[in-house]
Amino acid sequence: MPTVNLMCHSFAVKLATIRDGDTTRAVRIDEGEAILLEAPDVRAWLEGITNETGERRRLDDLEYAPLIPAPDKVICVGLNYRTHIAETGSETPAYPTLFTKFASALIGAYDDVRLPHESDACDWEAELTIVIGKSGRRIPVERADEHIAGYTIMNDLSVRDWQARTSQWLQGKAWERSTPLGPWLVTRDESPGPAREISCEIDGVTKQKADTSDLLFGPQTLVSYLSTFTTLVPGDVIATGTPGGVGMGTGTVLRDGTVMVTRIAELGEQRNVCRQD
Repeated sequence: MPTVNLMCHSFAVKLATIRDGDTTRAVRIDEGEAILLEAPDVRAWLEGITNETGERRRLDDLEYAPLIPAPDKVICVGLNYRTHIAETGSETPAYPTLFTKFASALIGAYDDVRLPHESDACDWEAELTIVIGKSGRRIPVERADEHIAGYTIMNDLSVRDWQARTSQWLQGKAWERSTPLGPWLVTRDESPGPAREISCEIDGVTKQKADTSDLLFGPQTLVSYLSTFTTLVPGDVIATGTPGGVGMGTGTVLRDGTVMVTRIAELGEQRNVCRQD
């Protein structure tokens, strides 16, 4: 069976995790088809299970699972776009503002988002997201790209009233079945670079529209910083923060039936319907 080596490719590889009956499978997207891999998900593929089965599926037949269903770590960065810092009235952070999520928060790129009945203050946050492909600790900034498998999309749905209960944000960020991740991992050959457009539409109205050049701490800086205190391993997910245009402070919130579309140029889009839990 053929083997695909991520690090040896001179062109971008596009990977996804799909639902396949009662289990999941990693697939490689190739010219309008999905080629099934032996790996049960993209994390396993990154860990070295790279053989292809030869079986192909139509893209229209795919049901996307969370790109990394069970990451070792989901690390998120707050206040990392200058426009978002300005709209919140916050001071510019000297260091990355960090919080985490759990695997139970993650859903597929087209799954329904579950809005907790305990809150009516749910908000959207479109985010460029790094996926780690190679383990490392204390990684120098100039070597960070060697550890980045590629990039994907996350919408960091935030439950604002719970987030504001204390100075620590976790309880507003980690609600179950709230956070779409995917649809694809696009390998680092398609680096986000400057001016990669990122947007979020709510019921057809564009609320966020920016580009990655507005990031305060870029992907390489974040990988280096985080690896100072924890070993990053394949499949770790790092959400890099959201640009200005969130609902907080405007009176606009996510409600039952709201359609949320999150896009990043060259990385695809998510389309999620919000449903009351």
